Amino acid sequence: MADAYVTALRLLARRELSEAQVRTRLARREFEPDAIDAAVARLQSERALDDRRTALACARTEATVKRHGQRRALRTVEGLGIDRELARAAVAEVFGEIDEDALVAQALDRKLRHPPSRKATARQAVSFETALARRLSRYLLAQGFDPSRVHAAIRIRLKTLTDDE
Repeated sequence: MADAYVTALRLLARRELSEAQVRTRLARREFEPDAIDAAVARLQSERALDDRRTALACARTEATVKRHGQRRALRTVEGLGIDRELARAAVAEVFGEIDEDALVAQALDRKLRHPPSRKATARQAVSFETALARRLSRYLLAQGFDPSRVHAAIRIRLKTLTDDE
């Protein structure tokens, strides 16, 4: 049977993992708890396993690649089994370097790339704008953006859409 340390190194060679993920995967492979503890301690002493680095990498991916908001990034980082305070610090550090208003605007641009048609009467137009605002709001909130930023961005965008017509 393979050594827990070597197996963990192979796992970490594929992708950055948190301590909790390494422990879970080694346990699934039926390693003894003592062997798992020894492997994790050795990996941490060699800096091959670092929850802070994992949290930063995940938060960066959420923000720059997936273009998610701060709240969703925090949920994802915490979902890796990383300590809540460490996850908050990593997400705050990554999002401190990013303009979240620009992320919200980009998400709106993607969502409104092909706006729905507006063949309607004046009364239906108000209903249409309200429905569109709700749909955009739900989408952006699900992406993890701050509600106040979302509502401000939607207000501005809908105003520019109606001014263009």
